[in-house]
Amino acid sequence: MAQEEALYWLALSRAPGIGPRRFFRLLEAFGSAGEAWTASPALVTGVLGRKLAREFLAYRRTINVEEEWEKLKAKGIKYLLYPEEKYPRLLKMIPDPPPVLYYTGDFQSEDQWAVAVVGSRSATPGGLEFTRELAAGLAAHGITVVSGLARGIDTAAHRGALAAGGGRTIAVLGSGLDRIYPRENEELAREISRRGAVCSEFPPGTEPLPGNFPVRNRIISGLSLGVVVVEAAADSGSLITAEHALEQGREVFAVPGPVTRRANQGSNRLIKQGAALVEGVADILAVLNLPFPAGAETAAATEMTGKAQPAGLTAAEARVWQLLADGPCHIDLLVRESGLPASEVAAALALLEMKGLVSAVATKTYQRLSHK
Repeated sequence: MAQEEALYWLALSRAPGIGPRRFFRLLEAFGSAGEAWTASPALVTGVLGRKLAREFLAYRRTINVEEEWEKLKAKGIKYLLYPEEKYPRLLKMIPDPPPVLYYTGDFQSEDQWAVAVVGSRSATPGGLEFTRELAAGLAAHGITVVSGLARGIDTAAHRGALAAGGGRTIAVLGSGLDRIYPRENEELAREISRRGAVCSEFPPGTEPLPGNFPVRNRIISGLSLGVVVVEAAADSGSLITAEHALEQGREVFAVPGPVTRRANQGSNRLIKQGAALVEGVADILAVLNLPFPAGAETAAATEMTGKAQPAGLTAAEARVWQLLADGPCHIDLLVRESGLPASEVAAALALLEMKGLVSAVATKTYQRLSHK
């Protein structure tokens, strides 16, 4: 993508009232972010309606797109745009991916093997200890641990992953990257940036407003193959993350707790509703059918996807096989990227699965398996 168009993506995505759905509607209507940004008031009104168009046009007059980009550079904040190859593939599959993802640190290819761990901000000592051990175990298996940097379970999940040698973790914020919340986790955020990534769809300067966090939660689940809920009360925000996971076709796990404790009502209810019960890392590995056994390193996943194409594949099977080289992929994205009819992609996946070449890791999400 040309630099000028990238700057318009940044500016357009920050406009008031322009969430992901409206952003992509503007892109579809005008063909590019630059054309949408410079469109006449009449054309903008035709797409957005009078009230929102008036707000957008007022905002447009106040913004210098190059100055905004310079501010990002000055703060050391990087960004990924939806069309870019490095944009997280799992996140690209969700219904409303953020057009722009701001981040510090780095995203790596092994982050496609990610599991989110979320739960109570006021967790018990036992819940915190279990979470640290669970996250460390996941990280030891080459799995990136995703959470929200909140107090309690989120903090324990990040720290547990970092405690594992070489473990990676990703923190997803409900604020701008220059507004770390809670403030007590600023040093933890810096450490995560050295060993993973801290990211947000909210531009720098965005305060951690209460309404931002439910929106943020879809990114936590969107970056992950599954979501583990630990110590969630009946009204816990982590249940919103579990709901997003279900909507996105990801797995939902829950850690059981005493029925007499209010802090476990939400997570226990998830289990009653069909979430996979988690007593340890092995339960997660079994459900996700991940291609490497306990104790294996992330390199095993890389080796698995680097094999030569098996002989005897049809053209459709070969195309699907090639698209799975970069890691797990939802069937909808396979259809879009292959250009094949959905029925043909589904048939190819079924045949590849019968041949032992692919397996499902979550609802309608597939990965390669090693072959000889």
